[in-house]
Amino acid sequence: MTRIKLLVEGQTEEVFVRELLQPHYARMGLYMTPIIVSTSPGYKGGMSSYAKVRPQIERLCLQDSAAWITTMFDLYALPTDFPGKSLVVQGSGQQKAQYLERQMAADISLRNFLPYVQVHEFEALLFSQAEKFSEWTDNPNTVAGLVSVAKAHTSPEDINDSPHTAPSKRVVAAMPAYQKTFHGPLIACEIGLDVMRGACPHFNEWLISLENLVSQAN
Repeated sequence: MTRIKLLVEGQTEEVFVRELLQPHYARMGLYMTPIIVSTSPGYKGGMSSYAKVRPQIERLCLQDSAAWITTMFDLYALPTDFPGKSLVVQGSGQQKAQYLERQMAADISLRNFLPYVQVHEFEALLFSQAEKFSEWTDNPNTVAGLVSVAKAHTSPEDINDSPHTAPSKRVVAAMPAYQKTFHGPLIACEIGLDVMRGACPHFNEWLISLENLVSQAN
């Protein structure tokens, strides 16, 4: 049995892990537990600073050395004190995420830590099959607009991260009634892992690294 604890930014990612990743990987002997980051005493969700998150990662790694600790943090709006964030990295979103993951791994420097940065945020996964939004809106222009955005990019992970054009901003612009914690995980489950993996190479890369942990344990 291989255990993984996922430190996630908020409730959307927590539900995504619990409803989609957890049951899928349990069949492989990979048991996942999502944990929402703490931002202050009594409050969870969001990441205002890396300084608040770092001790939580280290604590999880040291408290349970037999488990693997990973993250699901959005590349979009990462705090300025995130390792490597101050440097301007050229390249695709995937290349930027890989660089930041390496920087975070070096900063934590613990054997059972496997970082992941989502390009550019959770909603990018929903553009893997934007047609699925049709089940949540009666406005055909909503779906047509989202499909058009998806087709304009090689991968959903290429949808950029400006405050006006990040994936979530595009979803809300097309569908003002979109509720991140409600619609997001449901649409992701309707799309399914296979489709998302095929469309989002960095997301797929992360899942492969998690799956490899099972073979290492055998």
